[in-house]
Amino acid sequence: MTQLLKFRQNAAATLLLCLCAATTTLVRAQQRMVTVPAGTRLLVRMMESVETGRNRAGTLFTARLQGNLMAGNQIVARDGAIVHGRVSQSSSAGRVAGRSELQLELTDIMVNNSLFPIFSTDYSVSGGNSFGRSARRTLTGAGLGTAIGAIGGNAGRGAAIGAVGGGVGSMVSRGEQINVPAGTLLEFRLQQPASLPAP
Repeated sequence: MTQLLKFRQNAAATLLLCLCAATTTLVRAQQRMVTVPAGTRLLVRMMESVETGRNRAGTLFTARLQGNLMAGNQIVARDGAIVHGRVSQSSSAGRVAGRSELQLELTDIMVNNSLFPIFSTDYSVSGGNSFGRSARRTLTGAGLGTAIGAIGGNAGRGAAIGAVGGGVGSMVSRGEQINVPAGTLLEFRLQQPASLPAP
């Protein structure tokens, strides 16, 4: 009976110690978190290309942090940290009309080999519509033809040739696609405060 009582007391003491240790660990973990305020700039370099003609909304992409991410005077994520994002909107211009649009947003950042969610503003790009692009290509062709014709002594003929060449080129095009190639430097800002581990 005495041994059973001692066993129960020891078990209770062990359980109490475990609870205290867990509580202490939780408190320390909470104390090690730092809040990066909304509006903080995140400069990232794309590790892969994204294009309206190929990537649909929901496509994930990877980038690297360019420069340290700071919270006050503390570095919470170092230069080169992996950042993930997704394509939030992607639409391609049609053959004759329409406008290409691309929106990217960041979703999480890797700190100490763990991913932490972040909510960023969108990086948005709108391409010219196909009609506008066709007109620009035609005018550009005419201008180039005029320059070539002027060199040859017949500016009017050169302009006509250039206009025809530009018009043919615009009909072949499917509109102005937006391409963000790998290596592109993009700027985002935190839309909401981010809770990240302190260094």
